[in-house]
Amino acid sequence: MSASDDDATVAVIEDDPIFGESFVQRLVLEGHRCCWWRTGREALAGLRETRGVAAIVCDIRLSDFDGEELFRRLLPAIGATPIVFMTAFGDIKQAVRLIRAGADDYLTKPFAIDALVQKLSNLLARRAVATGSVGVLGTSEPMRQLEGLLRRIRDIESSVLLTGESGVGKEVAAKFLHKISKRFDAPFVAVNCAAIPAELVDSELFGHEKGSFTSANSLHIGFAERAGRGTLFLDEIAELPVGLQAKLLRLLQERLFLRVGGERQIAFTARLVCATNADLRRRVEQGSFRKDLYYRLNVIELRVPPLRERTEDTLPLLRSYVSAFAEQFSRPVKGVTLRAEHAVLAHQWPGNVRELRNRAERGVALAEGALLDIEDLFPEVAAVDAEPRLIITLADARAHAERRQIINALDDAGGQLGAAAKRLQVSRTTLWEKMKRLGIYQIVAEPERSP
Repeated sequence: MSASDDDATVAVIEDDPIFGESFVQRLVLEGHRCCWWRTGREALAGLRETRGVAAIVCDIRLSDFDGEELFRRLLPAIGATPIVFMTAFGDIKQAVRLIRAGADDYLTKPFAIDALVQKLSNLLARRAVATGSVGVLGTSEPMRQLEGLLRRIRDIESSVLLTGESGVGKEVAAKFLHKISKRFDAPFVAVNCAAIPAELVDSELFGHEKGSFTSANSLHIGFAERAGRGTLFLDEIAELPVGLQAKLLRLLQERLFLRVGGERQIAFTARLVCATNADLRRRVEQGSFRKDLYYRLNVIELRVPPLRERTEDTLPLLRSYVSAFAEQFSRPVKGVTLRAEHAVLAHQWPGNVRELRNRAERGVALAEGALLDIEDLFPEVAAVDAEPRLIITLADARAHAERRQIINALDDAGGQLGAAAKRLQVSRTTLWEKMKRLGIYQIVAEPERSP
């Protein structure tokens, strides 16, 4: 790992408090963020909530899980994230089983921490080459450019205005900016200005003192105060009442605010990120949005492109949603048919990523088979047997066909890599590499044990 990776997290799963602490301290000194879990259960729960994990280092013998059992359970969550196992027991058979099952490397304790740090660096470099440095926000060029801009301004204190159509993922971009900034360990407070009744916006944003109005029976802490030194994200900022726009302007200029009914000024220490799907310049011309506030908010304006402008992101997003909802709903859905993928690519997605997510959720919830078809994702289409005419590249067609055959083989083999590889007449290593490239993880059974 290099300094350029310092915005990603290295996850350490280690139950030895002495080694774990020294290893984490070394990684921090190298400039990396770390999360440290002492048990397999902590790791399983933590990985569901932690984003931006660049690599995992895992002890093979934990108090609650054997390394192979833990690896099998981690697979759906870690995807292609590099994982290195450590053990004090030099069991070469277990090492072979783990690597054949998809682990990236294996080290026997004791070893020099320098060697492990270098091994992680090599693994991440190879992964970046293999994946073409796929971005966190998307694989398309527009999203890579957006991600690059967000990384450049991550620790700049200026206000940020995210624009774009409804459902494109403006809050996702705001959360990403918070996650990679130096404020990552402080609160991220999201507020939908359009969802708060006009008469309550002042109290909700800035709080109120007890007795400040008839129903104020206790002290109320507002969003600006709850954000602390983190990020305050104001979505639908164009809908903020004109009367509150002056208070927000003062907040930005003086970094101070008063609770409703309060006399003591409170320092505003958070970073402000706003978002809108409206044309704020038009609102200024119409007199419904303050010109001075607009220029204060619009220091750094970033546009989040609609899904129709970044079609390369559509299928990866769909697959991730299908996988996540299949796990959440305990459904045996493993993917989508080639027909459905064609329909997804042909659709214009007026509701953007939000529509894609909702269609995937509904499809998985009501699915009866292992693969979602056109009617599962587009139930409103009357003639479901009329397959959309869509020309895709031969490389994409080959990838779709390979993915479907691998899923079928794994299904027939009960998730056993060796048996599936035999059906497909390839080696287990080749099969696993193809699964990594095509994003197939959720149907792998427990790693086979050598006799």
